[in-house]
Amino acid sequence: MNPNRKIAITAGVLFILATAASLVGSAVLGTALDGPDYLSRISVDGNRLLVSALLSFVAACGSAGIAIALYPVLRKFNEGLALGSVGFRLIEAVFYIVGTLCLLSLFALSRQSAGATGQDANDVETLGHLLLTAKDLAGFVFGVLAFCIGGGSYYVVFYRSRLIPRWLSAWGLIAMVTLFAAAIITLFDGEPYSVSGSLVFLAFPIALQEMVLAVWLIVKGFNPAAVASLPASAQVERA
Repeated sequence: MNPNRKIAITAGVLFILATAASLVGSAVLGTALDGPDYLSRISVDGNRLLVSALLSFVAACGSAGIAIALYPVLRKFNEGLALGSVGFRLIEAVFYIVGTLCLLSLFALSRQSAGATGQDANDVETLGHLLLTAKDLAGFVFGVLAFCIGGGSYYVVFYRSRLIPRWLSAWGLIAMVTLFAAAIITLFDGEPYSVSGSLVFLAFPIALQEMVLAVWLIVKGFNPAAVASLPASAQVERA
């Protein structure tokens, strides 16, 4: 199989894996962190939180893997943007892992909250609030901002090179702008985890676009004419 075809399929599968792991992880967690008694509920049903944390880790690895998988092809067209996409998606993954560690820390804290009274209970509540805030800032703001820059970098290369249809890469660029706006609004709106409902519509375009892109890469792959337009020395060798 042509190496370019393998890269396209690998990237498409990683798009699906990262999105599926993130969505399932959020669904498993559900409303476990909502309400003032979230620590008590976590201590009783902590397995949901642990499964969600594991899936979040898988999503983080998948997110970084997308840019790494695309790099060998994209660097032939623009090495700077290709390298930038890898760097920022790695930063994105780091922020997602930080959010996951905060989630696991909440699980440990919930065990201590069971017997806490008086000032100890207040201290536990304060620490829990700080961990929730750090988790959501890492996952819903800074991780998303890094994703927008990293993803936007390879969509610019896609658009210029025509490796995929221009309508699909333009859709990705526009969707990145709306998601970037959602992250900025979230950052300046106070409590990060209190605005997830009203801004979901700003994240929907990129979620849908990435699934369309994933299917396109798996079924169609990269545009052969775009690859053929490269100098022979820059083309990925065929198997």
